[in-house]
Amino acid sequence: MEHDGTKFCEEESKNPIQVADRLFGILELLADQGSLPLMDIARAEGLNKATAHRVLHSLMYMGYARQNADGTYALTLKLAALADQVIGREDMTAAIHPYLQKLMEETGETVHLVRRDGTDAVYIDKVEAETGRVRMDSQIGGRIPLYCSGVGKAICAEMKAAEVAALWQESDIRRITPYTITDYDDFLYALEEVRKKGYALDNEENETGVRCIASSVSIGRGGQYAFSISAPVSRMDNDRIRALAECVMRTREAIRQDL
Repeated sequence: MEHDGTKFCEEESKNPIQVADRLFGILELLADQGSLPLMDIARAEGLNKATAHRVLHSLMYMGYARQNADGTYALTLKLAALADQVIGREDMTAAIHPYLQKLMEETGETVHLVRRDGTDAVYIDKVEAETGRVRMDSQIGGRIPLYCSGVGKAICAEMKAAEVAALWQESDIRRITPYTITDYDDFLYALEEVRKKGYALDNEENETGVRCIASSVSIGRGGQYAFSISAPVSRMDNDRIRALAECVMRTREAIRQDL
């Protein structure tokens, strides 16, 4: 199918609000009415046939609409998938946030919650350490590779061997710091250590001068999540890591039991 979405956008570029109005107008119409022929869509939205056709082709190109065998148009399930992601993320964030807050108060360190998105983890919540501490550069919505992060290793440790292999192949493996794991066998060994200990470590693998302790967690909504404590190496010697790891594991168990 030839995509004429560029032409559509160029024609409407003088009034971007009108473009959005037409796109979302047809989306909402099809969501309410189901399958409709082109002329019914154009008539309902007050558009001429050519304009309605261009909007529909743009929606089809982006995967939000399809044309049925009888020539009518309908929505795909892409919107439902997006909605499920948003709802799941917001539910998970709201449910786990009190535990993250308590963990920060207990340890005095910054705590993060992430969700897996492909080969990355995306920050979806952050509880900053109390004032007087060095602030972490992480931001909500920011991304971090799974292969070189504590949260990533915590998530990968619960994946099947074939899934881990596929993720490694799809990742852009590179040495971000002198401590980044770039050998697959070393990565598998690190995951086995996570399974034995019950938590994962990021030993300055993604950011020099920062160490993290992480654990995976889920409350059944779907998706793969993990949370972590992050702090400068000056406050994260091996003795403190062992002490904080116990806090992380207690938090994980509390989340699993309560939620």
